[in-house]
Amino acid sequence: MECKVKWAGEGMSFTAQTGSGHSVTMDGAPEAGGRNLGPRPMELVLAGTGGCTAFDVVLILKKGRHDVRDCEVSLAAERAESDPKVFTRIHFHFVVTGRGLKREVVARAIELSKDKYCSASIMLGKTAEITHDFAIVEA
Repeated sequence: MECKVKWAGEGMSFTAQTGSGHSVTMDGAPEAGGRNLGPRPMELVLAGTGGCTAFDVVLILKKGRHDVRDCEVSLAAERAESDPKVFTRIHFHFVVTGRGLKREVVARAIELSKDKYCSASIMLGKTAEITHDFAIVEA
């Protein structure tokens, strides 16, 4: 996996070019010299973690031939007050929509992601207390 990050040459804007050919603009807050043109780098870390675990949960449910129709995960994070301002707590709230999904099946998919598959959340778990909860919506 590769990524290149280049300063835009003004303020605190940077463009990341991923190995898969996608670009994303990151920027700092105005009080840090940014112009708010894109998400903050740590917001992208959080978003990537949410994407990683949601991907796992959907894939696990699909492989188990469960009728999953949607998966949304909201993340709420706290960071350390002093540098380095690592994440210290992250709470994941999943809303999984499908037909006939059983609580124990969804819980198991989330646990497998947390304990075995989601590299991002496992990595962040080295500094952050990570908690999960979920709701199931019948489609």
